[in-house]
Amino acid sequence: MPSRYPGAITQDWEPVVLHKSKSKAQELRDPKAVNQARRSGAPVQTMKKFDAASNKKTTGPVVNAKKLDEGTEPGSLDRVSVEVRQAIQKARLEKKMSQAELAKQINERPQVVQEYENGKAVPNQAVLAKMERVLGLKLRGKVGK
Repeated sequence: MPSRYPGAITQDWEPVVLHKSKSKAQELRDPKAVNQARRSGAPVQTMKKFDAASNKKTTGPVVNAKKLDEGTEPGSLDRVSVEVRQAIQKARLEKKMSQAELAKQINERPQVVQEYENGKAVPNQAVLAKMERVLGLKLRGKVGK
């Protein structure tokens, strides 16, 4: 077979080492370079970054945010009114149902019916609608004016 290259082909086994050179800015920040510049009398400028090396929270804006939250949100949620509580209990007793039976018919836990009758529940329109349907009375909206 004829050779494509004239002369002998040899392999070069010398290692080739590539070094990544440091960037100019990184060299200037090197503590050794800064100390050397100070010793030689060259001007060295140091700047502290804003809030550098501080792990403290500022109290000014947080207090204002807290006041804003307190001012716009209600302090407590509305509970079931006394009239609605008594109406649920009266209608349930007229139908001779227990709280557990009523809860089963409206597909809720007995604890939900108990909370509505005790006035601890936050009114949910869906639950009130189910109770209206089963008990046959109106619990939502304005009643007779």
